[in-house]
Amino acid sequence: MPAVVAHSSRRRRSMSEINMVPFIDVMLVLLIIFMVSAPLITTGIVDLPTVGKTRQRPQHVIEIVIGTDERVKVRVDQGESGVVALGQLAARVRELQGGHADTPVVISADRNVRYEKVVGAMDALQRAGVQRVGLSVKQGS
Repeated sequence: MPAVVAHSSRRRRSMSEINMVPFIDVMLVLLIIFMVSAPLITTGIVDLPTVGKTRQRPQHVIEIVIGTDERVKVRVDQGESGVVALGQLAARVRELQGGHADTPVVISADRNVRYEKVVGAMDALQRAGVQRVGLSVKQGS
């Protein structure tokens, strides 16, 4: 009779554990690369505009007020002058300046007004050649 080889009933189990050593090696290499390259990265510098304060208010100021209903009003020296269409704004401001190109123009807008409305007013004034245009800011919160 031929020899019978006894096979063990235990089969070889597969290893279900993850080998962490290569993973740790890769992480350490990445850590070293980032530590070396971090000081070499230049940070971007953004020049923000500053708000200057004047000692006294100019005598003659033209103020453009844009309300929440997006209507444009023009005031001269804190007096009400009426509602103006955006297309006629530049002509009205030039008329109120009376040939004095150095008369300051201040734009005041409600915080709920769309930004493009304010930029449209500034663009119309710039195209008309108005030189001194500023934005009114609220100090504090």
